[in-house]
Amino acid sequence: MSYRTAFSDVLSRVVAPSAERAGGEGRFPRGSVTALGQAGLLGLTVSAELGGGGLDLTDAAEVVAQVAGACPATAAVLQSHYAAVAVVEAYGSRWLRGEIAAGRHLSSLALAEGVPGGRSAQDQAPRETPSTADRSGGVVALRARKYEVVAAGEADSYVWSSRPLAGQDGLTLWVVPAHASDLFVPARPDGGGPCGSATSTVLADPVLVPADAMLGPDGGGLDIVLRTVLPWVLELEAVVGAAAVHPSVAAAAIGAARRPADSLLVS
Repeated sequence: MSYRTAFSDVLSRVVAPSAERAGGEGRFPRGSVTALGQAGLLGLTVSAELGGGGLDLTDAAEVVAQVAGACPATAAVLQSHYAAVAVVEAYGSRWLRGEIAAGRHLSSLALAEGVPGGRSAQDQAPRETPSTADRSGGVVALRARKYEVVAAGEADSYVWSSRPLAGQDGLTLWVVPAHASDLFVPARPDGGGPCGSATSTVLADPVLVPADAMLGPDGGGLDIVLRTVLPWVLELEAVVGAAAVHPSVAAAAIGAARRPADSLLVS
């Protein structure tokens, strides 16, 4: 059975019927995410060698566009997941990629800093301290307040940005497991986005991750955002329109391209 056949079944049987609960009651579409994972849609763009679909942005965009027509919350979750998976597929561990391919793992982007509602770090008074990363042996302490994270408290991991370990220039990306101690997400989502998408703040003060949780080279995160994250979020947003998918994901990536390194990624 092709992924399109499986997807069509999940869309009509699970995603569309649950859209009212997500949009009307603000419930995270956990059943839809689980069903999409079981049908191979969460692993759509992971290498076939690891059990994924081995497909690309064009196929992911087709899925997101159709889901957006049925459930904007689920579409927002998929948009952030696919953009995060693009980074994980290029730089993550085989184990993590295999978990995504098996449909057992939902990821999301945690890049936006500053303040919610579209203002940048330069507009704040006083200005917030950007993300930091401090290494002690094999452990890295990440401190940050990430705004407008889709599937906050619901995803299994976040692709996270910080200052580099060495020096002040550039960004470094990490995969942060959602179960890590000292990650705080408000009980009620505070970040806007489609109702039910669990778009909210994620606070780390700090969260400890192993040093090998780094995605790509230290200080190389800006290049990854520009070459990998930005094309994915812009294409996925374009196929559904801003009404269906919260634009902060794209704004975060665009912010990396336009702002100096000391402002990191902003919403």
